[in-house]
Amino acid sequence: MTESSRVVVTGAGGYLGPHVVSALADRGHEVVAVVRPGSSTTIDRRATRFEADILADEFDVRSWGPAPKLVHLAWKDGFVHNSPAHMSQLSAHFRLLTSAAHAGTTRIVALGTMHEVGYWEGAITADSPTDPKSQYGIAKDALRRSLPLALPEAVSLAWARAYYIYGDDRRSNSIFRKLLEAVDAGKTLFPFTTGKNRFDFIRVEELGRQLAALTEAADVTGTVNCATGEPVSLAEQVEKFIMENELPIALEYGAFPDRPYDSPGVWGDASEITEVMSRG
Repeated sequence: MTESSRVVVTGAGGYLGPHVVSALADRGHEVVAVVRPGSSTTIDRRATRFEADILADEFDVRSWGPAPKLVHLAWKDGFVHNSPAHMSQLSAHFRLLTSAAHAGTTRIVALGTMHEVGYWEGAITADSPTDPKSQYGIAKDALRRSLPLALPEAVSLAWARAYYIYGDDRRSNSIFRKLLEAVDAGKTLFPFTTGKNRFDFIRVEELGRQLAALTEAADVTGTVNCATGEPVSLAEQVEKFIMENELPIALEYGAFPDRPYDSPGVWGDASEITEVMSRG
């Protein structure tokens, strides 16, 4: 672990944000948790809460105070992959991060997504070609490509590519939340696909710890897969979730066809993030 410092976390009120804030605080950092005005999300009491519309044209990054390190999670409609917000707000994200760099930020960790890659079979590496198939993936990939061309040389940038996040499921938009809601509604059977597709599932708390560690690893730059590196079938993961949570519901296999645009197996090459995590 490196010497602690002040870290600004944007999107701290989102699905992933509270877990990143807590992981950074656990590592001894002074954390500024940036949330939208009026956000009701509970933030770790060790962090300083800062409310602002950071994508507004008039927002001044100096208003959150010194930010030697910045974790950028903020992103509207992350669960709505073809929302028009992705492209319409792309320039605002670019402006925010480049402004922060020119205001003194020297380490940026920006959250990416496997959706930048598009359809892929097998392990995704940092060098895998990207061919996004959604507005979300296109916008994220454009930001990933443009930032290294615009940031000062003194700024260290890590693009943290995330995979299938689960945990804290009531706040997500995943199949796990849908299962919980089905149980709430009194249903005992859940329509399902064959469940054969394999994905890289990572708990939201573990992803938070990976991002916190990556924030300290200024020597690690470029695209970094924040993943487990181990593909698990959707059926296995969902059955495990049902069992661990003792849910009175069963999967109705084959009720839905497998989606043709889902890879039979895709996961992240986790070798680099594993090395970062081994630093302590």
